[in-house]
Amino acid sequence: MRLLIFLWALPTTLVGVMAAIPWVLSGAKTRIAHGVLEVHGGKIALWFMRRGFAAIALGHVIMGFSASRLEQLRPHEHVHVRQAERWGILFIPAYLLAGLWQKLQGRHMYYDNPFELEAFAMDAKVAETNTRKQV
Repeated sequence: MRLLIFLWALPTTLVGVMAAIPWVLSGAKTRIAHGVLEVHGGKIALWFMRRGFAAIALGHVIMGFSASRLEQLRPHEHVHVRQAERWGILFIPAYLLAGLWQKLQGRHMYYDNPFELEAFAMDAKVAETNTRKQV
């Protein structure tokens, strides 16, 4: 079953691999973490950070500013990995159309995007768990 899920997400993962190549050529490092290719650092990561992006997930590829930032954002980005597994080849168009729909409704393309809301819910869950651990 895992193989079928991986194959269903493969088109989006291939977009992620193609996007990761310039990152690696610009000096980024790679690693496999929790079944996902993580790419971090390099000159392209700095360009992304200056535009407000800390990480992006495309299928089973996550690109981010630094290894430590990816560690922090891993639960959020893995929600997007699971979404790509559910939506397959439709993930990228669905994500973009959901954002466009929010904008047309006068809402924020990113913060009101249902795909992001699901990931933000994970952020809240992780924060709650961490708070409980500290008490």
